[in-house]
Amino acid sequence: MPALVVLIGLVPVPAAAFLHASETGTDSGRALYVEHCAACHGVDLEGQPDWRSPDANGLYPAPPHDETGHTWHHDDAMLIDYIARGGQAVLDDMGVTFTSGMPGFGSVLGQGEIEAILDYIKSTWPEHIRDPQAQRSNAAVD
Repeated sequence: MPALVVLIGLVPVPAAAFLHASETGTDSGRALYVEHCAACHGVDLEGQPDWRSPDANGLYPAPPHDETGHTWHHDDAMLIDYIARGGQAVLDDMGVTFTSGMPGFGSVLGQGEIEAILDYIKSTWPEHIRDPQAQRSNAAVD
């Protein structure tokens, strides 16, 4: 009976093949972001003008999700909760006296979709803010 020889590693596979899965995830996150978030936070994650100043009703405009905003100051669990339940519910639970206009998307988006959106947002951040945010998220889990 002839021996079956498996030659794993001898078949060249382009590096792009390994990147495809993560690019696909980022692409789906971007598509979800554009559909559900960009109207307020901007197609390029730039947020609304004067996002640090409340309007006449005390609501702050939507902040940017790029490195100029504060999204990266929060751990993943808090961000997921904020997206799912809405800003006001999360802030109330935290005892923060701040009025948020951020609606909850938990009835529209599943956990995986929310995570895909966050993965897309984080993929746009430079390493010097991505790393501290990841450390913050890991510390929150521990």
